[in-house]
Amino acid sequence: MGLGIKKGDTVLVTTGKEKGKKGRVLSVMLSKDKLIIEKVNIIKKHMKPSKKYSQGGIIEKEAPVHISNVMLVCPRCSKPARIANTAFDGGKKSRVCKKCKETIDQ
Repeated sequence: MGLGIKKGDTVLVTTGKEKGKKGRVLSVMLSKDKLIIEKVNIIKKHMKPSKKYSQGGIIEKEAPVHISNVMLVCPRCSKPARIANTAFDGGKKSRVCKKCKETIDQ
């Protein structure tokens, strides 16, 4: 599926309890069609003390959001927009914003 969203992109959540929040993509799980967005969909997880969490206790972390529930925010026009994949001369592909017709990544 993919929808052209990559790590480091800014996205807007379009549905669910986190609707309207913007955040940066921390990781993409293509096999599950989910992504983790910075400071969005925060859950509380009870952790036992371990090497990573020496104290243990209740830890807040981001939970995955389905990729169909977000839209990419264009860095040029700063609006949520659909994206198109286009091929340039020499076989190089790029993502293009459908609102402002500008390339998203070089």
